[in-house]
Amino acid sequence: MTNRRLFLKRMVALSSLSLSSCGWRLANVSTNYTNSGESDSLSIYTWSQYTDPELLSTFTTQTGIKVLADTYDSNDMMLAKLQAGGIATYSIIYPSDYMVEKMVEKNLLIEINHQRLIGLENLFPQFHNPRYDPNNHYSIPFNWGTTGLLYNSEKLTTPPEDWEYLWRNQDKLYKRMTLLNDVREVMGATLKMLGYSYNSQNEMEIKQAYEKLLSLKPALAAFDTDAWQNQILAGDLLLAMCYSADGIKISKENAKLKYVIPRSGSSLWTDTIVIPKTANNLPGAYSWINLLLKPDVAAAISKRLNIATPNRAGFEQLPNQIQNNTNLFPPQGILDKCERVTPIGKFEEVYERYWTQLLA
Repeated sequence: MTNRRLFLKRMVALSSLSLSSCGWRLANVSTNYTNSGESDSLSIYTWSQYTDPELLSTFTTQTGIKVLADTYDSNDMMLAKLQAGGIATYSIIYPSDYMVEKMVEKNLLIEINHQRLIGLENLFPQFHNPRYDPNNHYSIPFNWGTTGLLYNSEKLTTPPEDWEYLWRNQDKLYKRMTLLNDVREVMGATLKMLGYSYNSQNEMEIKQAYEKLLSLKPALAAFDTDAWQNQILAGDLLLAMCYSADGIKISKENAKLKYVIPRSGSSLWTDTIVIPKTANNLPGAYSWINLLLKPDVAAAISKRLNIATPNRAGFEQLPNQIQNNTNLFPPQGILDKCERVTPIGKFEEVYERYWTQLLA
């Protein structure tokens, strides 16, 4: 996940009625664009945090298309399932920026026909030609954000200003802190703390980060992307590494929980919307994207899900309190210290090798 001024991360829509224990949800979702009759359902694969029953209901009401949504908690999980043929029916997927590059390299995505889009001009200028996908040929930005730390300010009176706080306070945080279940984010944050790039391609630096994490592992409750949310609300955790969208959402439920971006820098990410080559409902997929590009819809999603929108027209409809929220829309000085996670080719094997050793 990574680069932005006003970038965004996890917005999407899912859920209404649970269909099964494997994460599927059924809902009515529609936009102002009619279904061609090719299919009366639209299957979506998205982040578990982007649940928005109201959006699903709107989509179905307007198009008559039912939405089937399944969720994942990491880009790697999504890609592995896609390559294994396990998501051949999905017409919409929500990969993060760097994963878009990977999916394009693997020839997994269709090139989006901008002539079928309504509202692309509503995006902030920096989202029109992102480095991870020049001219948005294969993806449309959905939201953006940062990676940071959520902590209990009542129990931790000294705020965690930087990543090093976790190592310095292992005794106090013992078995009451979590890191993301994401190799690039966890290794990247540790590399950043050590003064290196989030995207280092120096094996000695990667090894140093691994050894640093190995010393912290005994004090960790888990490597986790989702379950930490209920645990920190219940008071079982004191601190969690998280994405800004999740941290801000949870902090609204308990004012004692505060989100902070480490001062040495972190990752910037954009979550996007893409159409896989295996999509079985292209008209429905374009209708879904067009709904999300509408300014009033983008603003409503930003408010409901507490995410930063890349839609300038939508941003302008947000209350001043949200526009001025520096956790959602950080000042440039903070963004300048952050990096976007980028593909590193075969060097990913080095990250994976050390990650496997760490989790063993």
